Amino acid sequence: MEPAAADAEDKTGAGPLTSPLTGTLASPLVERVYRRLLNDIEQGVFPVGRRLPGENELATRFFVSRPIVRDALQLLRDGGIVFSRRGSGTYVHKVPEKETPVQGPAFAPVETIADIQRCYEFRLTIEPDHAYWAAKRWNEERLTAVETALHQMQAATQAHQHREDADFSFHTAIAAASNNHYYVTAMLALRDHVGVGMKFHGLALKAPGDGLEHVFREHSSIYQAIRDRDAERARSLMRLHLEGSRDRVFGGQMIDLKA
Repeated sequence: MEPAAADAEDKTGAGPLTSPLTGTLASPLVERVYRRLLNDIEQGVFPVGRRLPGENELATRFFVSRPIVRDALQLLRDGGIVFSRRGSGTYVHKVPEKETPVQGPAFAPVETIADIQRCYEFRLTIEPDHAYWAAKRWNEERLTAVETALHQMQAATQAHQHREDADFSFHTAIAAASNNHYYVTAMLALRDHVGVGMKFHGLALKAPGDGLEHVFREHSSIYQAIRDRDAERARSLMRLHLEGSRDRVFGGQMIDLKA
């Protein structure tokens, strides 16, 4: 059964979006998930006729709650972009005629080793506070996401591997647990930049010694402080972890970034 026709231009344009659940302006998180899914459909990641991932998977992918995903999917249904089959899921109905760019900040790509150092500097200004507020505000769903990423890192460590994806998921899940969408948006915009630093960090951890186990213990300690709602300790441990990661990448020798 095809979905009813809707005013796609209003729903897929770059203007403000109205939440179908509240009737008010859609929250930044709803809009971000909506535009990311819309972009994936436009780029052919989810072609016409393809079933979208379930709400739980999308919530994990975008580090948001299921109600946020549900609201974003309803916006796509209202625009005639997707439709639902009872008991089966949500399917792509059509590709929107007007291309919509993904909203959000964009950082210049990493081009030099100095850029990796700059990325660490920036992370040090925000991620300790992610951990602080996560300890203050986590709920069970958000804490479980942090714990899940930690378990993935533990499995990789036991296999003598470093998983950049699990590492990034851990840090972004902490941002989500802070219940501050600005932190989440910044981390997602930094995905590629952080990934470069994590790849170099992973190489550094392959040196003889217990580097992988040590780094896992750092992550585990951060998680425990957040779980125990010890905000100051969580902030301090995150700072020490990022400084240690940076020092391992650069061998303790910082680049002079004077202009």
